[in-house]
Amino acid sequence: MSASTFITGRWFDGQCGMARPVEVSLHNGALRFGDRATPLDQVQWPERMRHGQRQILLRGAGVISFPDAAAFDAWADSVGQLPGLVARWQLSWHLALMSLALLTVLLAAGWRWGLPWASDRLVERVPLSAEQPIGEQAMALIDRQMVRPTQLSEAEQQAWRQRFERMLTTARAAGMRDLPEHWQLHFRRTTPALGPNAFALPGEQMCVTDELLEMLKGEPDAVLTILAHEAGHVRHRHGLRMGLRAGVTAAVTALWLGDYSSLLNGLPIALLTKGYSRDYEREADAFARELASRGGVDPARIAVFFERIREKYGGAESPLAIAFSSHPADSERIAFFKAEGPAAPKN
Repeated sequence: MSASTFITGRWFDGQCGMARPVEVSLHNGALRFGDRATPLDQVQWPERMRHGQRQILLRGAGVISFPDAAAFDAWADSVGQLPGLVARWQLSWHLALMSLALLTVLLAAGWRWGLPWASDRLVERVPLSAEQPIGEQAMALIDRQMVRPTQLSEAEQQAWRQRFERMLTTARAAGMRDLPEHWQLHFRRTTPALGPNAFALPGEQMCVTDELLEMLKGEPDAVLTILAHEAGHVRHRHGLRMGLRAGVTAAVTALWLGDYSSLLNGLPIALLTKGYSRDYEREADAFARELASRGGVDPARIAVFFERIREKYGGAESPLAIAFSSHPADSERIAFFKAEGPAAPKN
């Protein structure tokens, strides 16, 4: 037998602690060592590393150890036991760097496009009955930590709800579809840090603050257009989509088990301090302009809102969710709302 066809190793049979020197070779589809043979399908070849010994694992027959890794690798190559693709990549720093770069690109692409796509597909499968508890619990959390009870009378609150419902009814009559059906409009007073505010939560929950209504006193169309904007977030389920994008795994677990704490921990704060993405805001603006126009409300009056925000905060960033830096520029949005939209009879 030529030196290239066999190699010397130490066989541990698993019965005693003493190793036995053996000559190892391949012949007729079997690994031969000493006076024994094991079929190749019962042999586990070692993974090639830069350092350390090599060990062949034998099913039910122990281990054969080869202290000289380089000699074993050369013998394995000579008998046709070449390393696999993954092992070759691990042993090449060029390929390892290429793999790292490829993995980085794939992770970035998954984060930029894959995760939003997956979360949006998941949202499509979540029924409103599962989304409503999330919004209710989020509103309860906001009540405990971020806002105070409204100072509006019941009559004033009801008047705003009737105005909002009248806008929806008129828009439906004008042919607009997919409007919120089970919406809830809340009124709260904010802390000084939050200032005037309006926001939407999952489950068709919307909230407007006393401070916003006071700032837009005498401008009901501006208020209703803002509420239409929040209805756009409700219609497109932006709150749930943002929560799912923040953690798809945690969100799936929450929806499966009915424990929404993982979603609730960050969602209200994110909505009130970071706002939605610009894409979400443009989508909500488009919905708001159509709803206001079809609902007998003048969407161009929202310009008053932006003017008063600038008067109140100057060049500083507003704490108002609808006017955050993530939103499109004020001038762009004012021009959008002033553009012609579907018309409907005035209320």
